[in-house]
Amino acid sequence: MNNFEQLAKTVQINNNNFLINYDESLQHVGTGRSAFVFRIKSTMKAMKVYFPTCSHIAMEEAEIYKKLQGIVYFPSIYASGENFIVIDFIEGLTLFDCVVQGKVIRPSHLSEIEHAISLATTKGLNPSDIHLRNIFITTENKIMMIDVARFRQKKHCQQWHNLKRAYRQFYCKHYFPQKIAPGLLNTIAWTYKKDWIPFYRR
Repeated sequence: MNNFEQLAKTVQINNNNFLINYDESLQHVGTGRSAFVFRIKSTMKAMKVYFPTCSHIAMEEAEIYKKLQGIVYFPSIYASGENFIVIDFIEGLTLFDCVVQGKVIRPSHLSEIEHAISLATTKGLNPSDIHLRNIFITTENKIMMIDVARFRQKKHCQQWHNLKRAYRQFYCKHYFPQKIAPGLLNTIAWTYKKDWIPFYRR
């Protein structure tokens, strides 16, 4: 099945946003707050299919990805429709995975992220909602960023600034654990979202 739109239609999601079925040429690789992500088998492309209540995000994210084309830190976009986009499939670990598995996040990685953000701002965007799950260190040790749907919001987002602070204040210290259990990391993220961490307000 070569037509992306037809392929997206095979993804069945119920009213409770549970994944029911999808074509055998798709491999389910992730679930986010608004969409399911699949690798299109035998390709280096990923299809993001949005929940029925979030389908409007598809057009917004597609337009932002188009603005970012030519910046090597963001995937290329190949197709989009009323409830899906098709972008590069990224091989590697998210920063979340790195902290859980003990892969070292180096200062050079932060410098790359900073550069990616600065390049996005030159496109008239406001990079926002930047967190550990939407930044990858690829198998070639390069930075890639995904989930750009909020890059046109107007309000100032503190998330990246706070991540940098936490990196310098805690992660770089000798006492920081080599690995953190995913449950604990999720709890920290939840607490942050509630604005319950002093000096780390959103």
